[in-house]
This record gives sequence, C-alpha cells and structure tokens, in this order.
Amino acid sequence: MAQQGKLLHAGEVFLSDVTWCDGFLCKLAGLMLRRELRPGEGLLMAYNRPSRTNTTIHMFFMRFPIAVFWLDGDLHVVDKTHADPWRPAYAPAQPAQIVLETFPEKLDVLSVGDALVFDPS
Repeated sequence: MAQQGKLLHAGEVFLSDVTWCDGFLCKLAGLMLRRELRPGEGLLMAYNRPSRTNTTIHMFFMRFPIAVFWLDGDLHVVDKTHADPWRPAYAPAQPAQIVLETFPEKLDVLSVGDALVFDPS
C-alpha cells in the first residue's frame, strides 16, 4: 500500500512529496522507467525486517542518477550512496529496513545517524 506524506529532518521539511511504499508491486517498480523526479519528491520503500539483501537496489531501466539512503525501522540513516543508471546493484553496508530514493543533491544534507520523520498528509 502506498501513502503520501512529507519527510522532516531536524524539524524542517527535507522532502515535501514522499510516497511510503510497503507493497510488493510498488517496491518492485520503484522509480524505474520514470523520466524524472518532481521537485521535493522521494520514494520510501519499507520492508518487514532489517536486511542487507532485501534492501539492495538495482538501477536497471533508470534514466537518471539518484541519492539512496538506507534507514533503520526508526528512520535513522544507516548508509547512503550516489546511484548511477544501469548499475547492477547497490547494497547497504549495514542492515536496513527502509530505502529512500531521491535527488542526488540531497546526498550531502544527511549523514549516517541522522533521524527523519515521516509525516503523512
């Protein structure tokens, strides 16, 4: 099931248009085949338990680079990377439960250990 909302960091809006995605098809599609991201947009893909394997992403069929943040179940950043199109796999260094995909420019805003808050609209 997908739910819309915004992501907050340190009390400020980090992303204004975020989709919380915990269904199989939503996670399977991710951002593939999209032409672009809208300003402030991001995708949160949530899994039932922490895992490196389940939260590994691929960049096949992607048309643009993204920032990827791996989060624990409390939305703390456990790892992050810049992901380029058509790369076969990006895996977190630590087990994660949630994957956030967004604009590459956001990569330097968050550090490992930072906390986010999902605010449903």
